[in-house]
Amino acid sequence: MRQPLFEKDIGFSTRAIHDGGGDGGDLTPPIHQTSTFILGKSSYVYTRAGNPTQGILERKMASLERGESCVAFSSGMATISAVMLSSMHKGDHFISTDVLYGGTYSLFVDLKRLGIEVSFVDTSRTEEVRDAIGDKTKLVFLETPANPTMKISDIRGISKIAKEKNEDIKIVVDNTFMSPYFQQPLKLGADIVVHSATKYLCGHGDALGGIAVGDEKSVENIRKILVHYGGVISPFNAWLIIRGLKTLALRMKRHEENAVEVAKFLEEHVKIKRVLYPGLDTFPYFGIAKRQMHGCGGMLSFELCSEEDVYSMLQGVKICKLAVSLGTAETL
Repeated sequence: MRQPLFEKDIGFSTRAIHDGGGDGGDLTPPIHQTSTFILGKSSYVYTRAGNPTQGILERKMASLERGESCVAFSSGMATISAVMLSSMHKGDHFISTDVLYGGTYSLFVDLKRLGIEVSFVDTSRTEEVRDAIGDKTKLVFLETPANPTMKISDIRGISKIAKEKNEDIKIVVDNTFMSPYFQQPLKLGADIVVHSATKYLCGHGDALGGIAVGDEKSVENIRKILVHYGGVISPFNAWLIIRGLKTLALRMKRHEENAVEVAKFLEEHVKIKRVLYPGLDTFPYFGIAKRQMHGCGGMLSFELCSEEDVYSMLQGVKICKLAVSLGTAETL
């Protein structure tokens, strides 16, 4: 992988804007909207295996997550699928957070068809992770904060426990909710970090994408799955996400500011039973959130006192849109 532009440590926004760029002299990188390349004229052969625009995105994300290498995919689920298939075989076992994105949960259940077993445990309790590790355990998958309860797992603590049992166990963290601006799992002991780049990384709700960052060997194995299974990100979507990364720091700060205001408002509302947001000192995982995250992000959950109030609230909101996904300028 190409060396980063800057040898010394520099600010997050500077790396997001300047690091990982191309060599063509363009201030804004071009979109290499081609399926194939002329042999002998380029280091690239076919866009399924690599493309200059994809390469810029991958280098930027490796820099932002402080990893050795990165590979981009067509979606977050394509990314997670490739990570799992590159790490395990028939007869292997892995551990997963019990509360996580529905698509990830469905995939993990479906892996049983391939003879890969999963144990869903409360990974916010490190002792449950320890108890679930067996001789066939190859991987621990953490979604932290978890969707939708915001439950937080101790990345450093779980990594230590797993490596003490077997140093070859991989720790994979879905960092979609925090982005590398607020959390960098590799620095906490994770081996691989994944993102749905559709969300905060893109930030505009106009491109699907996925990211996996880790050491050179792991990423190379993940890339093989990409080439064989074809979950390739389009050059245009890669370019849109590159554009989004330039303002990631600014957007995450504002997302957090807005979330804090909403969380405080909801916490004092008579019809709200509880608010789940890492930035509140009433949040059950407030302590670990302060230790492993640089901020608390823009996602929160809350519980109403009455089920009937849920429907009247959904009918009454004017600005919020009822839609899946997150990380855009709109409130969903």
